[in-house]
Amino acid sequence: MSAPSRFKDLCLDARDHQAVADWWCRAMGYRRHVGAGGPRPVSDPVPIVDPSGAGPLLWVVPVPEEKVVKNRMHLDVVGDVDALLALGAVLVQRRGEDRDWDVLADPEGNEFCVFAP
Repeated sequence: MSAPSRFKDLCLDARDHQAVADWWCRAMGYRRHVGAGGPRPVSDPVPIVDPSGAGPLLWVVPVPEEKVVKNRMHLDVVGDVDALLALGAVLVQRRGEDRDWDVLADPEGNEFCVFAP
C-alpha cells in the first residue's frame, strides 16, 4: 500500500517575508525562484531554491503576526555558526554535553539547528 502523502516543500512564516527570504538566501546559498510567469508580486510568498538542486524548495510566507512560541518544526543545517551569527542570526543555545548542535534563530526568531561540517 502506498503512503497517503509525500514530501513536497518546506514553508517558513515571516512578517517581513521579503527580508527573511533574502536572509535565508545569503545563509544557505539559495536563490529566489522565478517561474515562467516572471517575478511574483511582492505580497506573495517567496519561493527560494538550492541552485544545485540538492536542497528542498523553501517558501517564505507572509503572516501578520510575530513569532511568539517555539517552532513546532524547524530546519537543520550544516554550517558555520560564527558566519551565521555575522549574517544576523541569534544564538539561542550553544551545543552542550547532551547536544551535538547549536540552536540559532533567523532575524525573525525562527529557530534552526546548526551542525558542524
